[in-house]
Amino acid sequence: MTNTVEPNRPLPPIAVSPDEGARLAGVGRTTFYAALAKGDLPSIKIGTRRLIRVDAIREWLIRNETGPKA
Repeated sequence: MTNTVEPNRPLPPIAVSPDEGARLAGVGRTTFYAALAKGDLPSIKIGTRRLIRVDAIREWLIRNETGPKA
């Protein structure tokens, strides 16, 4: 059986900067930073760098999803 993983293909990131997170989520930086400040969106601080897990961004978007209007 052969390995189906391409050796030169980069892996997708598991965490991104706030600016990249806002871009991925399709929201403005101000909205994204407000969610971080309120604690609605968890982040990781390593030294002076702040990172947000891509999974946390997905979960945050799902929590803020609105259903169809009745």
